[in-house]
Amino acid sequence: MASDRLHLLRVYTDADAILEGQPYAQALLARARTLGVANGAILQVIDAYGDAGIVHGAKAVDLAPRRHVIVELVDEEPRLRGFLDSLGQGEEVGLVTLETIAIVAHGGHRHHAKS
Repeated sequence: MASDRLHLLRVYTDADAILEGQPYAQALLARARTLGVANGAILQVIDAYGDAGIVHGAKAVDLAPRRHVIVELVDEEPRLRGFLDSLGQGEEVGLVTLETIAIVAHGGHRHHAKS
């Protein structure tokens, strides 16, 4: 994976959405891994708003909060476009963005460090 050609794909979705019996975001992450996408994560959204002007969040005053998550994937553009082709546009998919990124640092993870 050449670091000068990396892209970030974000898929915004509802945390409660289901695909094939599992949470939609987890299904997307599993599909990305199967397709060989280099890096992926599911991020929980604390608070957000969109073009409808509705604030989404999980505050104590909400009777039925609509929780949202963002699936982030990092790889070269052709692989991410392949993932997008497998995605399909259903009601579960909100905003989808794709942008060029530059890796400015890449540290190790403590759980992988040798003792």
